[in-house]
Amino acid sequence: MKNWRSMAEKKWIRRTAACLFWLCVWQSVFLLADNKILFAGPVQTAKALLSEIFTFAFWQVTGMSLFRILLGLFLAFFAGALLGIAAYKSAFLKELLSPLMLFCKAVPVASFAVILLIWWGAGLLSTAVIFLVVLPMVYINIYEGLKSADEKLLQMAKVFDMPLRNKVFYVYLPSLAPFMDGCIKTAVGMGIKAGVAAEVIGTPKWSLGGELYLSKIYLDTAGVFAWTAVVTALGFTLEKAILFCRRRFCKSRPGPIRGRKKESVPVSIYTEDIGKAFGDHAVLCGITKKLESGKLYCLTGASGAGKTTLVHMLAGLEKPDRGRMEMQGGKSSKSGISAAGVFQEDRLCEEESAAVNVRLVSRDYGKSEECLKELLPVEAISLPVKNLSGGMRRRVCLARALAADADWLFLDEPFTGLDEENKERAIRTIEKYRGNRLTVLVTHDMNDAAKLGGEIWKI
Repeated sequence: MKNWRSMAEKKWIRRTAACLFWLCVWQSVFLLADNKILFAGPVQTAKALLSEIFTFAFWQVTGMSLFRILLGLFLAFFAGALLGIAAYKSAFLKELLSPLMLFCKAVPVASFAVILLIWWGAGLLSTAVIFLVVLPMVYINIYEGLKSADEKLLQMAKVFDMPLRNKVFYVYLPSLAPFMDGCIKTAVGMGIKAGVAAEVIGTPKWSLGGELYLSKIYLDTAGVFAWTAVVTALGFTLEKAILFCRRRFCKSRPGPIRGRKKESVPVSIYTEDIGKAFGDHAVLCGITKKLESGKLYCLTGASGAGKTTLVHMLAGLEKPDRGRMEMQGGKSSKSGISAAGVFQEDRLCEEESAAVNVRLVSRDYGKSEECLKELLPVEAISLPVKNLSGGMRRRVCLARALAADADWLFLDEPFTGLDEENKERAIRTIEKYRGNRLTVLVTHDMNDAAKLGGEIWKI
């Protein structure tokens, strides 16, 4: 604690020293210029600001400009987010919107201001200019942030039929956060400067830009500096406030998944002569098999034989190049027979705890907690998974699969990184919680198949 305080104090001292340095530079330039009309010093600027700040007109001017600025920023962020999402979902819309965004980025602020002034006057001129300046920034950052979302986490969410709200808060928002922080820091400052510049051109009643223009007319350099200080303080405060709201929103979490717990449904999966190739390399060829509920199939084969590709096809993540797959049984998800599984990679939400990672895909929180307690030390359940060892993370993946509301399970090398004791614990947990669900276990170890009593399926 003392060390943290010491660092905070040093940071405060450095910032204060930097501010004092630039105030001294400002005062030195004023003394060298020796002309109050050409250049105002910090003392003259402070006096001009104090003479305005205690008047009703000052707050009326600031309030009206703030309203126009906030309206422009809100409209730009709202429209930019909607268009960014639309472009992410549709390549056609992205191509359609590209010329518009390029136009908004390329046209000078003064051109926008003059044209819009001719069209609809000075009333909300600054709002429109801010909208046009900020819109492409928000659009580009939203689109790029969505594109950067972890593809493997998205596949995991698809397989587990994760609710949209959980996908938004736990997959998309973490990837959007750095893009939005950068966007806010740039867009708010640029938007305010563009808006005030538009007010200088349009000079609407009760506006910061109008006051700057009047100060210029009367050669009141101290007034120009004072109103500039107000605009700067407004930009700084707005940026911090919007960043604070963004971070609080991203830290909020949706409540429990509502609705009744899904019961697993007896299913069967039939594959007939399916094949898959990547380029000229044939991975699978002529796979024919009938899989039934209640049975555990131990899928084995040499490295590179296509075991992972096969379970991904069964889970709907890949499509076969030839042959057919047929799934029969009751439907417990929008896409048909629901699946859950352990992937070769962990595919966990790194910042969240083991408990949250499991609850994301299950309506039965009691079962989620039981599975985790079977596999992990109690103190590890509430820790972020990024702080867990490789073996513990693997067991979190297994608990997530077993606790999920799914009709069938695939377990792709679920014992990777586990010592013998934890492997035995994992095998017992699989036997206890898989129930009557069709289960496909990908493994190289025939001992695992023997311990689980599974049917060997070699490809």
